[in-house]
Amino acid sequence: MLIDLTIKQFLERVASGEPVPGGGSVAALIAALSASLSEMVARLTLGKKGDPALDEKMSALIDAASRLRARLIDDVDRDSDAYASVMEAYRMPKGSDEEQNVRKAAVQDALKDAARVPLSVAEAGIALLKLARTAVMGGKSSAITDGLVAALIARSAVIGALYNVRINLASISDIAFREDFARRADALEEEAAEMERDILSLAGSVIKKQI
Repeated sequence: MLIDLTIKQFLERVASGEPVPGGGSVAALIAALSASLSEMVARLTLGKKGDPALDEKMSALIDAASRLRARLIDDVDRDSDAYASVMEAYRMPKGSDEEQNVRKAAVQDALKDAARVPLSVAEAGIALLKLARTAVMGGKSSAITDGLVAALIARSAVIGALYNVRINLASISDIAFREDFARRADALEEEAAEMERDILSLAGSVIKKQI
């Protein structure tokens, strides 16, 4: 499994020239890293400011980030597995009309799964942007840039995942499925961009106060 590789091994696999792990798995990985950073900021902040309300927020952040991190770790392999299923479907026999029909259905099913995984990653990325905002707003001042990096890579994960959704939609014949996922992708991209701008502005204001 990809998640069991060392960092060096994973990087070498990505660079190997093989189609997997590719951009979808990398998007899931950086989303998981975003979760880890926000969780770190919350742990550094918890119990340090003598503010019970803030501690409650940081505890909730830790729980949410931990759950998302676990889910996204699985998505690193799920994305590569989905791509492999598409390739396997394309290799199915097509000598007869029946075989062609079976192959076509298998390809379409595999492509839909290959779109579902990155859409799920993008949705998780939106949740991570919200967590990063909490980390930037309420986190320990010395860790604000960690929260900011969490936001930046979460936004990158969203955009990268969404383009993987779109490239699969181009080959899907189910019009209703294609239009639904395209609408959802557009909405997620717009939301991610707005949240990133907001977090950058907040972080800039906080940092300026410290200078």
